[in-house]
Amino acid sequence: MRVNVALDAMGGDTGPDVAILGALAAVRACDDLHVILIGPEERLKARLAELAQGDAAAQAQVSVYPASEVVTMEDMPVDAIRKKKDATVVVGFDLVKKGQADAMVSAGNSGAIMAAAVKKLGRLPGIARPGIASFFPTARNRPVMIMDIGANVDCRAQHLYQFAVMATCYVRRVLHKEHPRVGLLSIGAETGKGNALVKETFPLLQASPLNFAGNVEGRDVYRGDVDVVVCDGFIGNILLKASEGLGEAALQMIRGEILKSWRARFGYLLMRGALAAFKKQVDYAEYGGAPLLGINGTGIVCHGASSAAALCRACIVAADMARHDINATIVGLLGEYRVEPESAAP
Repeated sequence: MRVNVALDAMGGDTGPDVAILGALAAVRACDDLHVILIGPEERLKARLAELAQGDAAAQAQVSVYPASEVVTMEDMPVDAIRKKKDATVVVGFDLVKKGQADAMVSAGNSGAIMAAAVKKLGRLPGIARPGIASFFPTARNRPVMIMDIGANVDCRAQHLYQFAVMATCYVRRVLHKEHPRVGLLSIGAETGKGNALVKETFPLLQASPLNFAGNVEGRDVYRGDVDVVVCDGFIGNILLKASEGLGEAALQMIRGEILKSWRARFGYLLMRGALAAFKKQVDYAEYGGAPLLGINGTGIVCHGASSAAALCRACIVAADMARHDINATIVGLLGEYRVEPESAAP
């Protein structure tokens, strides 16, 4: 069965050529995948023909759908979605709504992506707040999923509980982990530590059928002792950006030390393979973007500076989510765990 993935060709910081190269790489890797590039039609068609470099088979698996507007990183998400009705992110989710695409991928304004997804597709039954989840690398060589990483800066305990259920479903299907361990991000591992939200959420998770491991501290995220960590989007986004910054700084510091002496350069030659493996393990491109969980459809948010490889992987992950119908699993588990629907009001 062919899977159609819409890809926002104008949403990232790197320009449409990177999106086109990512689309071509994705269809070359998956015979049953078709990618729909969203953006200025004539411009994208011309660049697609050039970048395909005569690969007619790959070019045939990539099409272009016109959109004349773009939501920028400076735009206010909700206002932009309301005013820019022909924006690439709006058009992409509209294709999903109409059944012309099975999933949507964008490296644009994450707030606008979420707003467009909710406006066009709505929420899953029983979900009060959709969220953005992301895999983080761990010392145990298996990722941990963090949710939420920025969609909801202010949350209630019920929202965090639902994040835990949705992330558990995703980890079950994607990592094939039957009983993922769930941790609640806090300032201490002891029961009773944390702010009002954490203290209110703890008993909900403890009394649930989830495999709740208790509170986890920020340093525990990378140990790999749990498979899912839940927090509000304000804390989650800080954790995400701090981790990115630390990773970049660490690589720069290592590079600086290597250049200081010939002994260090020689040592680098001996360790080059191990360092390359480490870099791959912590590379966000390997995880295929961050899924939007809780929307009544499939969407992936990518880093604004995503490379062609990252967008390729995101398209493949989006197609896999659509094939396995992650949403049906989430709705089923919500019913099984008897999560009471909460008002969709903010």
